[in-house]
Parts: sequence; C-alpha cells; structure tokens
Amino acid sequence: MARMHTGGHGKAKSRKPSLKEMGQSAEPKADSNEIEELVAKYAKQNMPQAMIGQKLRDEHNIPYIKHALSGKRLGQLLAEKKLKSAYPQDMLDLIKKAVNMREHLSSNHNDTYNTIRLGRVEAKIWRLTKYYKREGKIAADWKYEPDKAALLIKGA
Repeated sequence: MARMHTGGHGKAKSRKPSLKEMGQSAEPKADSNEIEELVAKYAKQNMPQAMIGQKLRDEHNIPYIKHALSGKRLGQLLAEKKLKSAYPQDMLDLIKKAVNMREHLSSNHNDTYNTIRLGRVEAKIWRLTKYYKREGKIAADWKYEPDKAALLIKGA
C-alpha cells in the first residue's frame, strides 16, 4: 500500500518467514486448548492483542497463533470467546496518543511542534473512524470528540 506522506509505494509480496527461517524448529510447549486458555487469561487481564501475541511468542514458544490454532487468528479467537474490546486496538492507541498530547498542550501552549502532530493524529483517527463505520466495527453514530475520548481511555 502506498504511504500517505512520502513518495514510496511499499514493499510488494511481503510475507512472514517460515518457522525454519526463524530458527525455531522446536514444537510449541502448549496444544490448542492450552493456547486458547492462555489467550483468554491474558485478555481478561486487559492485555492488548499485540502484547498477548508477544507474550505467547516469548514465554510459551508460540511464534504464530494462526499456525498453532489451525487457521484461527487471535482476533477471531477473542471474538468467539466474547473478550474483544468494543473499539479496535489501533484506534484506541491513537486516541490514547491524542489524549496525552492534549494534556501536554494544556500546560505547554507554545509547543507548535506538538500542535501540528496532534492535528495529524486526529486526522488519522477521523479516517479510521470512517473506515470502521463502513466496516461495521463501531457504531454508525459514533464520533470522535476529544473531551469524551479522555473518558473512553480511562474506562478502557
């Protein structure tokens, strides 16, 4: 996919390396039921999906959940167990960044660099909002508002 603020077009045909290329010929220490239990346990601790994947990779020798669960991705597994958050994780991360930037700007009014960056982050949030509304992942009447976003982040 083309990049938004540069002239580059990205790398075509990128793929994940095989287990042999990664140097992990050892079998995972857990079977599919144990993996599902671990994922559920970590999700109940309010751990984001990326952290769950890292933890499984680093501590339990499970490099790809999709390979270990015969085709199921982490998001699908969380949705089946009804542990998925109401908002997509990438959008929550951007909202958290925008809230922190607004907090910083409340005490540092002359920080023009951060003001410009805040505009870019919020523009990205608005673009993602349109996409997720179209895909049906968030409510059609949901709107990003900075004051309510701070409450959303504190609740999540």
